[in-house]
Amino acid sequence: MKFMSYYNSREIAAIALLSALWGVLNSIFSPMVFNVFGLPILCDMIGFAVLSLTVWWIRKLGAATTVGIIATAISFIFNPGGVFFLGFTAASIVFDIVTWLARYNVYFRKTFLTAISLSLVSVLSASVAGFIIGTYFMAGPALARWGGVLGWAGLHAVGGIIGGFIGVTLVTGLVARGIRGADAKR
Repeated sequence: MKFMSYYNSREIAAIALLSALWGVLNSIFSPMVFNVFGLPILCDMIGFAVLSLTVWWIRKLGAATTVGIIATAISFIFNPGGVFFLGFTAASIVFDIVTWLARYNVYFRKTFLTAISLSLVSVLSASVAGFIIGTYFMAGPALARWGGVLGWAGLHAVGGIIGGFIGVTLVTGLVARGIRGADAKR
């Protein structure tokens, strides 16, 4: 009996690398930026740039979710008290489902569609992360300073805009250099 796996070895390697990239960069640099500026932007920038690369490269339902779950585990290893990262786990699930529903092969054909769709999905997902973090993990005085839960979600949305732009820039740069994602014949 022949066994067919959902992910091939290249996709598993990409998931591992992108998860490690997100988890390690977020664990090291995001707390520093947050402590200096009090803004939750770097975590969104890193996360949604990585998720954009993930869906472009793999184009299978579950890839972004898997990256989010593994990045969460890595984040918990470096920062066991960082339960706020669960908001990004939920955001990776939203990112995964929305990009799957939008049909990867449709919006990765044209650079303009790629830019618009990945940016919008990044903003939506970042807002979900901010809403979850603000609702369940933030202290009241900190939330009040930023306009409550919706203000916190808005701050994350700004990070999602920047992260989506970084992701789109990386994807279009890779395509311009002849590197192709999942549509490439192997």
